Amino acid sequence: MATVRLLSDEEAAAIPAVKMVFDDIRATRQTDFINNFWRALANDPANLKRVWETVKSVMGTPGTLDPLTREMIYIAVSAANACQYCVQSHTAAARARGMTDAQHGELLTIIGLAAQTNHLALAMQVPPDPAFDVH
Repeated sequence: MATVRLLSDEEAAAIPAVKMVFDDIRATRQTDFINNFWRALANDPANLKRVWETVKSVMGTPGTLDPLTREMIYIAVSAANACQYCVQSHTAAARARGMTDAQHGELLTIIGLAAQTNHLALAMQVPPDPAFDVH
């Protein structure tokens, strides 16, 4: 259960700053769907705008990483941070961008391996090798 209200479209429309962001989300994503993350953030219009602008600039603008790779990185970080909402939403986004079952399986294998080796290296307090230093 959410710890904040999820604003309805009617409530959002009554707050100009929220309506503006929701309209931009719809236009940018070419959908009428506003997910619960944005509806929760809408309780703080300034934060909603800040987070949306950041998401749009990082995930929605062309860069050296293709959109599918970006979504798969987002899934991995979300899994590491134990964010069920983000794992689910970005897995759906990755699938919409063409992620196959085989790619998803390989991603999960890498996430699991990284979690295991990260915990082992941390538990043993293994110092980084000097060869890994950037020169």
